[in-house]
Amino acid sequence: MSHLTIALDMMGGDHGPHIIFPAVSKALQETPTLNIILCGPQALMLEWLDKQLPEIQKRIQISNCSQEVLMSDSPSHALRHKKDSSMRRALELVQDEQADACVSAGNTGALLTMAFYVLKTLPGVDRPALVSQIPTKNNGKVYLLDLGANINCDSEVLFQYAVMGSVLAEQMSNIKQPRVALLNVGVEEIKGNDQVKQTARLLIDSKSLNYIGYVEGHGIFSNDADVIVTDGFVGNIALKSWEGLSKFLFEEIKRVSRQNWYFSLLAKIAVPIFHRLYLRMKPDQYNGASLVGLRGIVVKSHGNASSEAFLYAIRKSIQEAQMQVPKKIKDKIEAALMERHE
Repeated sequence: MSHLTIALDMMGGDHGPHIIFPAVSKALQETPTLNIILCGPQALMLEWLDKQLPEIQKRIQISNCSQEVLMSDSPSHALRHKKDSSMRRALELVQDEQADACVSAGNTGALLTMAFYVLKTLPGVDRPALVSQIPTKNNGKVYLLDLGANINCDSEVLFQYAVMGSVLAEQMSNIKQPRVALLNVGVEEIKGNDQVKQTARLLIDSKSLNYIGYVEGHGIFSNDADVIVTDGFVGNIALKSWEGLSKFLFEEIKRVSRQNWYFSLLAKIAVPIFHRLYLRMKPDQYNGASLVGLRGIVVKSHGNASSEAFLYAIRKSIQEAQMQVPKKIKDKIEAALMERHE
């Protein structure tokens, strides 16, 4: 893909477009083949655009929108009454193939509902899933899904998640035969509810997936799997727990280092180690959960994302567009379903 276009929901998130503008400039500088469509109020967009260099200006389009989806909007209200919102416009640009992907930091429920309505799911996919990478030991990473798109999932949906996660690991991380695991309360075969056990049977029977069995919560970070599958209820709690623990640890390190001169001295000596650990663990660099299983690429940024974090989300959308992830998922889902019916 020589040239690509990303549509951005400029009015999503807690901090508004002023956080997104610096990320746009950086993304355009990093990727010479990139074009961006800013979806939001034209006057506000033009005010910023007029201050940019000509080479930046010519690679940016503005799609004027009169509405924005608020964090307080219910998904149904946003779908019915925010048809001229920046979020809806970004999705429609992907649907109409004017953009290769879109990124939004807006209301998660509204984004999921709108994306499902506007883009529809791929053949063979019942429900889309939110997926992101999180760090593991030995400098590894694991794809965890679902992160909250669907609270209740049956075994068929979880099987589809396993297929989609495997495609992401193959295409985005260049892993051959990614190790796929199911999140469970134990690693023994007798452990787990019926939903998990039925999913395990489907995965064991699949020749197209490298299923390795169950992992427990602490195993998420063990680097024993490349893809871990669970429902959105458990996945969202696991993700938020990791983010909260990361912030807690670094705040505790700062607090303890200020207790007395001895700890302060030790902290200064260990600054390079702490800094390296921080760069490895900070949630910002893992910002951008992909909404997979749709007929288009949608990346969900954290609502409170910084400019740096939003840039990571743009980078993720670029990579998925370059790798043509929806097509690869479609092909693998079809192959897996055909295999089961043979």
